[in-house]
Amino acid sequence: MKSFKRIVLPNGLRIILAPQPGNLAATVLVKVEAGSKYETKKISGVSHFLEHLCFKGTKKRPTALAITSELESLGASYNAFTGQEITGYYAQVQSGKLDVVLDVISDMYLNPIFDSKEIEKEKGVIIEELNMYEDMPMRKVGDVFMELLYGNQPAGWDIGGKKEIIRVLNRDDIVKYRSKHYVAQATTVVVAGSFDEKKVLDAIGKMFAKMPVTKKYPKEKTLDIQKNPAVALKFKESDQAHIILGFRAFDMYDKRRYALSVLGDILGGGMSSRLFQRVRDQLGAAYYVRAEDDLFTDHGLFSVSAGLDNARAPEVIEAILDELKKISSKAGSAEELKRSKNHLTGEMILGLETSVALANFYGGQEIYHKEIKTPQEIIEEIRKVTAGEILAVAKDIVKNQHLNLAIIGPFKDKKPFEKILKI
Repeated sequence: MKSFKRIVLPNGLRIILAPQPGNLAATVLVKVEAGSKYETKKISGVSHFLEHLCFKGTKKRPTALAITSELESLGASYNAFTGQEITGYYAQVQSGKLDVVLDVISDMYLNPIFDSKEIEKEKGVIIEELNMYEDMPMRKVGDVFMELLYGNQPAGWDIGGKKEIIRVLNRDDIVKYRSKHYVAQATTVVVAGSFDEKKVLDAIGKMFAKMPVTKKYPKEKTLDIQKNPAVALKFKESDQAHIILGFRAFDMYDKRRYALSVLGDILGGGMSSRLFQRVRDQLGAAYYVRAEDDLFTDHGLFSVSAGLDNARAPEVIEAILDELKKISSKAGSAEELKRSKNHLTGEMILGLETSVALANFYGGQEIYHKEIKTPQEIIEEIRKVTAGEILAVAKDIVKNQHLNLAIIGPFKDKKPFEKILKI
């Protein structure tokens, strides 16, 4: 039995209802197929800028304070996010106040006024946000890695944009971008938690039914070609270096995605993982080390991240490469496979306890896959993964010519790192 309902309005807008009986809270989430991959170089960062501006006033609630004070008077938790392919707006509240929150979030999404003075003020806020990320090397190294892999195309651009572009973006740029991408066919409204289904469905229908039926603009396909290993350095005086070492993989629709997830967990999915044991417990050279996949609609990657002692960076990188070589040459034990499957599925179940997480889970699947698997169905797919499938995907992914290394730390010369990039 499905634990959700999917409804499509005549204008193409999709609605997902995911009830959680017994939950005292409920979440409204509006997701739209719009993000940095839908931008041009001239307006890079506009998706994120637009996300900010939706909180700055609507026709009904003309100021940012009018929006935030109403949400906070309800005790709501609210925010928004921008990615490469999705922008989302959400609020979680006690279930008895859901109708008000639904009205506020839909109003922000449908009726922003884009006051010119607010646009100019928000430029300063966004620039300071970009400055903040520059001082967060654990996060910033991800941007360096993506630029290394994808270069001068949307997949390689910083989602937040560049300061020089943010400074010159204007109201017309923002309005034009929104009119292209914030359309009914690209929008999904998700409600999760405890709520009256009929009441909620009626309300969404009334609020969103007037969205015009217009063409949904596609994004450009990402070029994903590499013939030789590559290194990117970003110099920063620090006591700790942050690295991402990884490979090109495949898109999120590939049947090997479940095997890749288990592979990542075996390598770096917890304190008992191979990399944690090798790099932290045996070498004592890093505080964190993890492995994970990140799959998109038209490309994907598999990576290992670590924060490590500057002086021991080459040693740690060689240790990571050694573990990658091992896992791509010999199947793991039945015990290790069982542990990783249990770890992955357990984390997934615990991670979906809140209405916010559940809404994001179903909303993401609807937008990306156009079909929805329940948590239990995904768990079953993970359970079916074999040791042979993990070895096969490791052999496919872990290839020297597809090896990439991004580093933030007190280094200026690539050559020592280029010499050790061999599997």
